[in-house]
Amino acid sequence: MCACVTLSGARSIDELAEWGQHAHDTVLATIGVRPHPLTWRRSPSASTIDRVLCDIDGDALDAAIGAYLAHRHQATTHTEDAPVPGLPAIALDGKALKGSARLGRKCRHLLSALTHHLPVTLAQAEVGAKANETRHFRPLLQALDLAGHVVTFDALHTVKDHLSWLVGTKNTHCIAVIKTNQPTAYQQISSLPWSQVPLAHTRSERGHGRAESRSIKVMAIADNLGGTAFPHARLAVRLHRRRQPKGKKQTRETVYALTSLDAHQASSVELAAYLRGQWRIENSSHYIRDVTFAEDASTVHCGSAPRAMAALRNLANGVLRVAGVDNIAKSTRAIRDLPGRALPFFGISYETGISGT
Repeated sequence: MCACVTLSGARSIDELAEWGQHAHDTVLATIGVRPHPLTWRRSPSASTIDRVLCDIDGDALDAAIGAYLAHRHQATTHTEDAPVPGLPAIALDGKALKGSARLGRKCRHLLSALTHHLPVTLAQAEVGAKANETRHFRPLLQALDLAGHVVTFDALHTVKDHLSWLVGTKNTHCIAVIKTNQPTAYQQISSLPWSQVPLAHTRSERGHGRAESRSIKVMAIADNLGGTAFPHARLAVRLHRRRQPKGKKQTRETVYALTSLDAHQASSVELAAYLRGQWRIENSSHYIRDVTFAEDASTVHCGSAPRAMAALRNLANGVLRVAGVDNIAKSTRAIRDLPGRALPFFGISYETGISGT
């Protein structure tokens, strides 16, 4: 029931309970709500839902949702008419549940693995604080089949052991952003003769109140000439971005990255897409959870409930994505008007009334 209610845009435990109160008896019977001895069906109350979510095993819930979304994502991508260029990519990113902080206790922090194309969450773990993300890098990805994939992550996770483990053990490729937290590697890659390298790809866009242009340069790294401070690095990438928000000053940013991909395995266009895919997760997942589902405004803070609510939001977002929905907010409003509309998204057959769904 919680999965269906979250799909309708529910933002709190009270809203989870209210959905059941408004749902038709046929809908409750379809999703398995047990009848009262006097034959009517009664949906769980807010206190019951709260107790269940507080006591639920967060690891088990995330594993079940991740496996379900992985299956749906694989089935969808394999049936698409237009194949996705390049190798399938997965991004790692962390997110704080700001509203979960209480009585001196810091807010919960989650680390997730999401697909670039048709973004769905394949794995999620609670890490305690942002500084602990690196320690949970391997456990989060351990159960995922990453062979033939590209894993992208920000500078926080650019650690030698991680790159060696991904390439050597998981048989996957990676693109690691290099910043000043890795001073040796940053000095090596930023000191390369980039001025002598021609632009490999450029792209300009307008939208969301800003104009943005991106240019990328790529340079091969030769081990016999010293290589870099990181293992398995085959290409160095320099991405330069210029952003002009309407009515504001133009900003410029240069980002460096290393990748285990060779030049014949990824073109400059694909490398640019991988790097942008890492940042796009903010709009495709975190922004949806914060704006459409009001995650940061949620004051749920007891037990496993904050993580469980986040997992349900991942499920709702992922199910709508693989169904081809572009406007998540609009779809959740349409489902909220008629509760039975949520059931077909989970493959549950439902007999509609006269008005239909």
